[in-house]
Amino acid sequence: MSISPSFLHPVEHLASIRAQWIPRLPNVDVNGERAYALDQLRPHHEDFIHENFSDTVNHHYAEQIHGSHVAIILPSGMSKRLVHPEVDGLLTRTPKQLLGIYVADCAAIYLFDPITRSIGLLHSGKKGTEANILAQAVTTMSNDFGTDPKNLICIVSPCIRPPDYEMNIAAIIQQQAFELGIQNFHDSHENTAQNLSTNYSYRVEKGKTGRMLALLSLV
Repeated sequence: MSISPSFLHPVEHLASIRAQWIPRLPNVDVNGERAYALDQLRPHHEDFIHENFSDTVNHHYAEQIHGSHVAIILPSGMSKRLVHPEVDGLLTRTPKQLLGIYVADCAAIYLFDPITRSIGLLHSGKKGTEANILAQAVTTMSNDFGTDPKNLICIVSPCIRPPDYEMNIAAIIQQQAFELGIQNFHDSHENTAQNLSTNYSYRVEKGKTGRMLALLSLV
């Protein structure tokens, strides 16, 4: 299984990174709380990762507490799957470190700086967007990696949108990106609440549903 949705086309031709998105998977029982749903999805996600990211050394996931804190990922000799506590964003310029973010209505934000060869993957829902996790990530990338925001490629995944949600998360992220000086911005323009054949929607499915998985690594 290899999935490359159209919203990732701005980076799929770049040899230095690998970006992927795992949408809703048919015939997987996700009718339960988050932990149950992820347990059901994990074997399928791990098969996909083995096929598409077999060269990655460590797999990093954010705990995702609906905040604005980010973590810088360094090489690790620990176990292959690492969950970073109390953060909603992962940043690195170390190759072969796989970053993963789960979403179901919230937005995943992909960031890539081709000049400093650094990347970021963020979970930006209502609270994270209001707290401007994008600004936190870009400031950290600027301070630690030397990133100039005008060089960043920024992509927003499918997420819930009006009229199915009172807040236009993607539009706010776009405005935040422009205020930061990001010029290369791309929005998927897909509403997760409108197409349950390819998306999980926390709101539509009353919290008992699966999660899409955003993945990003440096080659």
